[in-house]
Amino acid sequence: MFLRRFGITGTIFALFFIAQEAIINQITFPAGGFSIFLILTLLWAALSTPVVAAAVGFGAGILLDLSPSTSGPLGHWTLILVLMCYAIAFFSYGDENMRGNPLSLILMVTLAQVIVLVSYLVTGFLLGITATSLSQTLTTIIGNAIWTLVVTPIMLPAVAWLHDLAFDSRMRI
Repeated sequence: MFLRRFGITGTIFALFFIAQEAIINQITFPAGGFSIFLILTLLWAALSTPVVAAAVGFGAGILLDLSPSTSGPLGHWTLILVLMCYAIAFFSYGDENMRGNPLSLILMVTLAQVIVLVSYLVTGFLLGITATSLSQTLTTIIGNAIWTLVVTPIMLPAVAWLHDLAFDSRMRI
């Protein structure tokens, strides 16, 4: 059962990562655009237990660290996504009002994405990574939040279905 869950989840994340790198990153969106891969990761974490969410954050962080579009040190994305995925799952796990309400999931993922980007920026600054100007950085973070707020409701039903497919407790033939 573990290998089945791992295989399905890994395939889903690999396909979303390839779509992000091959399609979404090639399109120029106003105010910085969005990341379907981060939205997938944070939604998956919100629908999972804290342990599964931390594992998903680790896998997604490794993929982002190995991405050709990332210029930070290896492990930077991994650290941030493990912590944020665990936190988002910890706050939503056991609270059916939070997990069962699409509006709360959308707002939680949007807020988490902003926190992830700010955390990446702050820890990158501490690690000596150069950043753009403050106005450009704020425009990108706010634009990313707005795009995430628009794209997350579109992705939510598909991600919830894929999560149910991977973590359904009943055996499928």
